[in-house]
Amino acid sequence: MASEASTSIQRAIAILNALGAPDAVGRASLGVVEVANRVGREKSQVSRTLRLLADAGYVDRDPETHGYRLGWRLYTLSAGAANQRLLAAARPVLRALTARTQERVHLNVLDGDAVLTVMSESPLRAVQAVGWVGRTTPLLNTASGRALLFGHEDAEIRALFAATVSRPAGPRAPRTADGVLARLRRGRERGWDAADEEFEAGLVAAAAPVYAVGGRIIASVNLSAPKFRLGRRLEATGRQVKAAADRLTRAMTEPPVEESG
Repeated sequence: MASEASTSIQRAIAILNALGAPDAVGRASLGVVEVANRVGREKSQVSRTLRLLADAGYVDRDPETHGYRLGWRLYTLSAGAANQRLLAAARPVLRALTARTQERVHLNVLDGDAVLTVMSESPLRAVQAVGWVGRTTPLLNTASGRALLFGHEDAEIRALFAATVSRPAGPRAPRTADGVLARLRRGRERGWDAADEEFEAGLVAAAAPVYAVGGRIIASVNLSAPKFRLGRRLEATGRQVKAAADRLTRAMTEPPVEESG
């Protein structure tokens, strides 16, 4: 009985891997016969397993072609796993950056048309930037927000600017969509973005994007501090922030190292 269950699990895993293959993902669906050929199993066995996976939401059956593709439940689980992995990997990266710079650093994600801070590390300083965990800030006039938009097209940025009626802004915030795009171009060229009194007077910041497999931006690492202390070393700090974001990207894109027994 245990052997039969193990075989069924192995067959289900093989089917999911077949449906998730790069050439399969690019197609609308795969038929039962093709799936069976790809996994080297009998059609009846594959058909039965596909029905079970469909009932559980792990695959979807196309009502027109009767073919199968990966289901949304699987993508939801994958997103949840990625979020957990991101948070676990981010903590030591943020702590190391805080130790090197002696400034507050944050991990941010996109939340609709705003930036949500999900993690923060702080040094023991009397004067520092306010902590923002659980709070949102604007996308277009913060370094953390623009770093999250590095992969967006210009048309998307213009539409976002036009849709943002009320945007809290500092004295040096961009006032036009062209101003936002100019800052984005500079940020993309160097791999990190800077904000100089754009969100709040007297505050400067640097941020860099974190990438997942496939080049999708999933987060940004951000350091902010009073301008009187960080202004003159913002360029050097930006490079440090980018190095931390790159380290986190590697943690999210490279396979985990298996310990040898």
